[in-house]
Amino acid sequence: MNWQEIETFLTLADELHFGRAAERLHVSRARVSQMTKALERRVGAPLFERTSRRVALTALGHQLRAELDPHYFGILEAVGNAVDTARGTGGVLRVGFSSPLASELVMNAVERFREEHPRCEVQIREVHLSDRFGPLRRGELDLQLIELPVDEPDLTVGPVLLRDPTVLAVSRDHRLAGQATVSLEDLAGETLLIIDGMPGNFRGRHMPDRTPSGKPIHLATTTTYWQELLALVAAGEGVTIAAAQGARYYPRPNLVYVPFKDVPPFEYGLLWRASGVSAKGAAFTRMAVAVSASRVGG
Repeated sequence: MNWQEIETFLTLADELHFGRAAERLHVSRARVSQMTKALERRVGAPLFERTSRRVALTALGHQLRAELDPHYFGILEAVGNAVDTARGTGGVLRVGFSSPLASELVMNAVERFREEHPRCEVQIREVHLSDRFGPLRRGELDLQLIELPVDEPDLTVGPVLLRDPTVLAVSRDHRLAGQATVSLEDLAGETLLIIDGMPGNFRGRHMPDRTPSGKPIHLATTTTYWQELLALVAAGEGVTIAAAQGARYYPRPNLVYVPFKDVPPFEYGLLWRASGVSAKGAAFTRMAVAVSASRVGG
């Protein structure tokens, strides 16, 4: 069995999008298609339903994913165990998160992880938006749960664990504040406030500078702090695009969060250094995947 075929299948099963799967694997879309077709020939039946508008797992694809997942993470854990033994790594796992919703999942996973690994100390910390990858690169973190996309050659993107609807944050007096929903076209001529230091690929996915019809949206970099940015939005200095969790965790009397009707949700995935994940990291990843699945199922 070709390991690349398995990794490609599991990544595409997570993303259900050939382009995003290719980004995570750092290969071309054609390579993802080639690996997928090769595995389907090996199995003898389609694993994905493909149309011009969507990609979905077949019943057989769901079965294969469910049976492969524990073995895949088991292999990562086994390799991680060897790395731990060789390096003499201590019993500390450091996990970062970038948002309140991500922190909830991390804490739930930590609680269950500690039950199975009571001798492993878990330390958690928030990752600042202005330095999204610094702590991981400097070795201050082993894993982090963060907004996607991430396209950094020295970092590996794991499974998507959270999806949160996209909303537009506006002041209560803004022309769009009273609408039930908004579209990207409604942002024509608006000033869209963004965090300084935001990676280009992330900004390109979530903070457009033009509407679908080509009308300009003015991007303004104002601050490195999310709370300051929201204060500026509430004061009518501009608008910003955010995840729906903002309404729960960052409510303000003069701030309104309006759902988008034509924008996909924010996605959050685990991230680790491309040099490898430790046994503890692989075990925590498996636990986080289980916690994520239970949230969706519930």
